[in-house]
Amino acid sequence: MSRDAEKPHLILFDCDGTLTDSHGAIVNAMQQAFISCGLEAPDGAAVNSIIGLSLQAAIVTLAPGLSSHDVIAEAYRQHYLASEEGLTLYPGVVETLEALKQRGYWMAVVTGKSKRGLLRVLERFELQDYFYAVRTADCCPSKPHPAMALECMQELGAESSRTTLVGDALFDMQMATAAQIKAIGVSFGVESAEALCATGAYSVVDDFPALLEHFPPLNM
Repeated sequence: MSRDAEKPHLILFDCDGTLTDSHGAIVNAMQQAFISCGLEAPDGAAVNSIIGLSLQAAIVTLAPGLSSHDVIAEAYRQHYLASEEGLTLYPGVVETLEALKQRGYWMAVVTGKSKRGLLRVLERFELQDYFYAVRTADCCPSKPHPAMALECMQELGAESSRTTLVGDALFDMQMATAAQIKAIGVSFGVESAEALCATGAYSVVDDFPALLEHFPPLNM
């Protein structure tokens, strides 16, 4: 086998809105965080527009003139934690990840969540064994900075030509462009297929199992 053939084909997955159906919980937790801090709650569209950013960047974007960002962030964490029991994976996530693993792909997670929050998700849904690397908002700059993608690629020895990002937000597509890798959008998250394609996705899928059409078996 050639050295080139040994290099992995890597798929980078976003979490919220791509693996987990968590947008409702995020919007509610953010609105409740503002209210509990005595502030007017942002509308749902505004919160949806910042999903994918790190928590600090999201709050600064929603309330740039405030000095209480850390207080709002802590309130958000508490409200979101209280809602986590109601979170679900999108249909077909586990089966698709298993199929991709069997087809020979390596996988990692790049997310605006904290590492603790991501690990809770992976443990709850027993997804730990599918991902060889993770990068989160507390160890990397917020999307759309390419650091999360680039660090996973470096850790796992993956080249840009063999790496694809899968995500639901424009920040995901922008990060992929900055990292010079391909991106596939998912239409069941926060953004429309049209917006995802306009921001860099080469294709958009309407359900998670449809990703298998883009990743044929490598080990045949």
